Amino acid sequence: MTIVVPSQVNILLGGYESREMLGIMDQLRYNGLDHSPATRTQRSFHMRVKLQLVMCSDEGQEETVTDVITLNKNSHRIEHLGLTMAEAKQLLSTLQQHLLQHQVDTFLDRCATCADCGALRKVKAHASRSFRTLFGTYKLYSPRLEHCDCIRRKTASFRPLSALLTESVAPELLYMEAKWSSLVSYGMSLEALQDFLPLEVTLDVKTVRYDTLKVAKRLEAELGDEQPCFIEGSPGDWDLLPLPDGSFKVGIDGGYVRNWFAKQHNFEVIVGKSTRAFGEDDEDKKPSSKRFGFVQTLDTKPKRRLYEVLHSQGLQMNQKITFLADGNDTLRALQLEMSPQATHILDWFHVTMRLTVLDQYGKGLVHCDAVLGKEIREKIARLKWSLWHGQVDKALGKIDDLASSIGLFQETYARFNPLIKALSELRTYIGNNRDLIPNYGQRYHQGEAIATSFVESTVNQVVSKRFCKKQQMQWSKQGAHLLLQTRVKTLDGELGAVFTRWYPDMDIEVGEIPAAA
Repeated sequence: MTIVVPSQVNILLGGYESREMLGIMDQLRYNGLDHSPATRTQRSFHMRVKLQLVMCSDEGQEETVTDVITLNKNSHRIEHLGLTMAEAKQLLSTLQQHLLQHQVDTFLDRCATCADCGALRKVKAHASRSFRTLFGTYKLYSPRLEHCDCIRRKTASFRPLSALLTESVAPELLYMEAKWSSLVSYGMSLEALQDFLPLEVTLDVKTVRYDTLKVAKRLEAELGDEQPCFIEGSPGDWDLLPLPDGSFKVGIDGGYVRNWFAKQHNFEVIVGKSTRAFGEDDEDKKPSSKRFGFVQTLDTKPKRRLYEVLHSQGLQMNQKITFLADGNDTLRALQLEMSPQATHILDWFHVTMRLTVLDQYGKGLVHCDAVLGKEIREKIARLKWSLWHGQVDKALGKIDDLASSIGLFQETYARFNPLIKALSELRTYIGNNRDLIPNYGQRYHQGEAIATSFVESTVNQVVSKRFCKKQQMQWSKQGAHLLLQTRVKTLDGELGAVFTRWYPDMDIEVGEIPAAA
């Protein structure tokens, strides 16, 4: 069966059928007289609009005609023009109800007889089930039918509608719930959907949250097993690979969200961004960026998660890739064994943050002793110069020299103990990450990455805008981790592609996500 809405809608104007009026107007337009006062047909300010749904056979023959909606419209004022939101919702809901019922009836008709022998199946029990769609929730007839005895079967009866309605929520509604909930709070998502769609008032925040996290759990289930190493093949195999296009840059950093179960504490969320860029000779190729995120103390597959992001961007084992992180032991382990061409760099931004703290202490020392305080600030500046040029051994020596110099302020500087602690932590930090400290100055002049400033904005976009700054929410670790999965897919514009992979015949218009989301 083919279902169509007639192109000429029945509209009653001033007692005349609109089809006749349309014929008159078409003739006038053909003769170029439709704007002539002498030939213009006088119309009433009131009109009655009737929309009908016509069911047609495959041959185009009309089989049933159903009144969908009748509207009484005026044309006195600007607010009378066109459909109102309430009328549009009623139209969509009613049309959905008739269309859905016809589709289900057609499906059940095909199941009423045995496919093997053609015998009519007996109805064992009558029941109904709900189906939630973008345009409302509907109760559908779902009988239990008995199998005939022509073939031995595992069960004596079955519900045929279960084969069609494999889920209780339409994929499009699931997609819209997951997309909006990834961008704004669950409550605001519900309000936005209810503003424009004929959804029942019984739909609540808990349902939207449940549906969104169900999508995230399905994404999580698709992740492969965790591995300690994701380097594939051998050096001989890498030499046979085609020359790679572009280079990769991966930045990883963390943010904190408020803990629902321990309300006075936060937990860390790890966020990263992978960027594939091309040289000047490949201007026609568009750079690609992808985000990822997870709760560090909950996720059991962080390396697999990072690998899937890089693999989806086309990383080859002979391709250069630069990892930048803050020196955290866990993050450093996450980057290892991803590529034989990887370069691991300690983020310069986090180095300078620690040096800035030292310099603030140095300003305090100047107030105690202007001459010695100035000398110590100069030593901190020389320490920064050594680190900028990758001279780790010299930097460690200068830290030891600083520790000796500030001993003179033990009695006079009120914040002496915090200063000693900051200096000790800096030495440990530099010592633990000495293999990750390059010549930052040289890399900077060559236009190569030295800091994760591009990741700082990613942390703000992925975590702060949805979890912290504006929403001021408290989260469970699982809830935050799962929502991160749908949020990064939404921000990357990939959520629609995920749904079309799950539901191949689903038609989704995928647009760019605003940067402010």
